[in-house]
Amino acid sequence: MIDIDDKVLADLKSGFSLPSKPEVLQNLQNELNSDEPELGNIAEIISEDVGTAAAVLKVINSPAYGMSRTITDIRQAVMFLGVNCITQLVTGHLLKNAFKQEDCCISLQRFWDHASDMSQLAIAIGKQIKATVPLENLQLLGLFHDSGIPAMAMRFGNYNELMSRAYQRGEQSLLYYEEQIYPVSHTIVGYYLATSWHLPKPICQMILRHHDESYLKEETDPTLKATFATMKLAENLAFEAKYFRPCGDWHVFKDLVMIALELSDDEYVDLKEDVEEYFIH
Repeated sequence: MIDIDDKVLADLKSGFSLPSKPEVLQNLQNELNSDEPELGNIAEIISEDVGTAAAVLKVINSPAYGMSRTITDIRQAVMFLGVNCITQLVTGHLLKNAFKQEDCCISLQRFWDHASDMSQLAIAIGKQIKATVPLENLQLLGLFHDSGIPAMAMRFGNYNELMSRAYQRGEQSLLYYEEQIYPVSHTIVGYYLATSWHLPKPICQMILRHHDESYLKEETDPTLKATFATMKLAENLAFEAKYFRPCGDWHVFKDLVMIALELSDDEYVDLKEDVEEYFIH
């Protein structure tokens, strides 16, 4: 279990300029928390932000969701996918627009392209595995699990060099290298951001612990366990497709992930080939 002490939280509050929760998300959460949430009100809140509405429709009509017909307005989207899935899509879009490139030492375009790949791959894997995983959770976790990285890149001017070193060496996870240099890690910063945006508590915990293999040993809820494992599998398969070697922490996660997802070696190979094909195209 990861403990976050008061000093770390104080450092986060004083040293990081984390994006505050957008008004449209607050309005959406207020409606969802009301006694009787209305689908029409939810659709109206989203539709009032033209950029958000357009982004949500673009994602819904992507191959990852496999809709049998084109969704043309937000009310349709809410009816087809439900309020939880729509809320996750809105949250993901708002997160991508919350950071400004001029304040950041890494390429945000490249970072969010990668995060979008993670979401798409996690959803695709979630549809193929035996375990039941809510696709909206994979969508949100894919985008948010590394959301502390752009915040770290805004706070530390040499963060780009550290990321390059971590990916070039590959023997350890990014978290390992962060802990050698900085007083805080991207997992803690991401957790702090997720909680301040009032994401579901289980998702916040996965963000905090996505480099902590003991999560899969301690979590008893099979759905949460499968969600976490699917994200780790997607993360590793994407890394292998790009860098031709496993993630730095895959050796400690592999057996736990395979067990959690009831995945055979042959099924792993099939998924790996699918992911390689995804990146070729």
